[in-house]
This record gives sequence, C-alpha cells and structure tokens, in this order.
Amino acid sequence: MFTTPEQLSKATKASIDTQLAAMNELATKALHSVAELVELNIATAKESLAHTQSAAQQMLSAKDAQDLMSLSSSQAQPGAEKALAYARHAAAIVTKAQAEFTKSTEARIGETTKQVNQLIDELSKAAPAGSEQAVAMLKTSVANANAAVEQMVKGSKQALSSMENSFDEVASHFTAAKPARSKK
Repeated sequence: MFTTPEQLSKATKASIDTQLAAMNELATKALHSVAELVELNIATAKESLAHTQSAAQQMLSAKDAQDLMSLSSSQAQPGAEKALAYARHAAAIVTKAQAEFTKSTEARIGETTKQVNQLIDELSKAAPAGSEQAVAMLKTSVANANAAVEQMVKGSKQALSSMENSFDEVASHFTAAKPARSKK
C-alpha cells in the first residue's frame, strides 16, 4: 500500500523535472533565435545607413533634375532586392527556430506520454477491483490528448511550409519582374 504514494511521488517528480528541462531547452532556443534576429537587424541597419549615405552623396552631386530622377529611380530595384533578402533571412531564422521547437516538443511529448502511461499502468495494478473502466477511460484520454498535440504539430508544420512557399512565390515574381525593368 505504501508503494503507490511513493510511485506517484517519483512519477510526479520525474514529470516536473522533464517539464522544467523542456522549458529550459525551449527558452534557450528562443533566446538564440532572438539573438540571430538582433544580429540580422543590426547588420541590416548598418548596411542601410551606409547605402543611404552613399545614395545621398550621389544625389547631392547630381547636376540637374534629370540626373537626380535617374539616380533616385536607380535605387529602387536594389532597395527592393535588399528588402526581399532581409525577409528571406528573417524567415529562415524563424523557420529554423520553429523546426527546433517542433523537434524538441515532439521528443518531450513522446517522453511524457511514456511516463504517463507507465504511471497509469502502475496505478492500475494497485487499483481496486472494478476500476478497469476508469483506467481505460484515462488511457483513452491520454491517447486523445496526444492525437490533438500531433495534429497541432502537423498544422504548424503545414503553416510553416505555406509561409516558405509564399516567400518563394514572391521571390519568383520579383526576380521575373527584374529583367523587364532593366529593358526599359
């Protein structure tokens, strides 16, 4: 009779330890991704300032209004290309972070499910006669919860894939428009 509370205590401790480790792992990955985004933003800001300074110098040296308009319009295409490159890089960082979160979450879910099922099996051994239906209902609830989480993970993977496809489509339209502009 004393083994069940001890087993419950051990299982609870193991579950809490697992959850704390998972939260620590996800927080570390999130901070790493934020650091990558900050580095990207700083590099982009530096490059943008240098480019703006150079463009301003060129525009100040323009001899007439037509020169100024020509210089101004020549800046549009490279600016758009840089914006697209930035968006792709940011999306790559987000995609990598989401993939790492998904991988970690899937591993933790598998581990937690195993622990919960072991706990249910241990508790069912010490359960009074006639409680088989309650144990079966508990196992079904755990299985349904796992199925819901799997659907959520699958949905996030599909959303990520859709986002990547959208970026690729935008990029293909942008690069397809580029030769047409250079012919003018």
